[in-house]
Amino acid sequence: MAKDVEFKMPKVVEADRPLAMRLVANILGPLVRILFRVEVTGKEKLPKDGAYILCFNHVTHLDPLAVAYGTYFGIKRGPHFLAKGGLFKVPVLGPILIAAGQVPVYRGGRRNVEPMEAAYKFLEAGHVITIFPEGTLTREPNGWPMRGKTGSVRMAIEAGVPIFAVGQWGSEVVLPTYTKNLKPKPWHKVRIHIGDEINLDKYRGHKLSTEELKEATAVVMKAITKQVEFLRDAKAPAKLYDPAEHGQSQFGNFNKEHKKDKK
Repeated sequence: MAKDVEFKMPKVVEADRPLAMRLVANILGPLVRILFRVEVTGKEKLPKDGAYILCFNHVTHLDPLAVAYGTYFGIKRGPHFLAKGGLFKVPVLGPILIAAGQVPVYRGGRRNVEPMEAAYKFLEAGHVITIFPEGTLTREPNGWPMRGKTGSVRMAIEAGVPIFAVGQWGSEVVLPTYTKNLKPKPWHKVRIHIGDEINLDKYRGHKLSTEELKEATAVVMKAITKQVEFLRDAKAPAKLYDPAEHGQSQFGNFNKEHKKDKK
């Protein structure tokens, strides 16, 4: 990303689901239902109000739609995503995302000071942050969660808010991972399952080392994996997949990269 790009950060308001978010939800809601049917379970584990962080696995580019729908219509809370900055550069879409309380994130090595400050402000105001800790679509060959980034854990600990692992599964049937082959299935179920609050007490109350942050992040990713195992009724690999160990880049379509390497 160009170094001179500066994203406008969303304004934090008191309402959990402000007008702009309600308008977007009422427009996108029917479109999501054309693509698939979202079912949310485990809602009783969440606080009735106040701030918390929901951490999801990331399988396809449709996940944000399913997660936003499930959070807004299923949990009845306003979702605030930390989303890749490229989306906010799209005319019309960018300003709508900002107005709806979504936070643009820089890529390409730039520090995300402003986005993280915006996310903390939403938590301080009692809102919900929805995040994909993997930072991109999973590269695990069978769609299981892979290694995560430390941002969500750091946020939960420094803001002193609960953090929950959430599994979601089903969107890969409508749009397979790293493809553009969209197959709308209005009655195909995309399931979202909320796990118990993740116990991070061991890491709270003191300055964390880099190793402790990585360890706590692995705890979160394994908790997410447990929810995905429940949804898939299958067992995930014992070790979290790490793209670096397989010579894969951090971002981008690794399938395309793999094809180029073969030429």
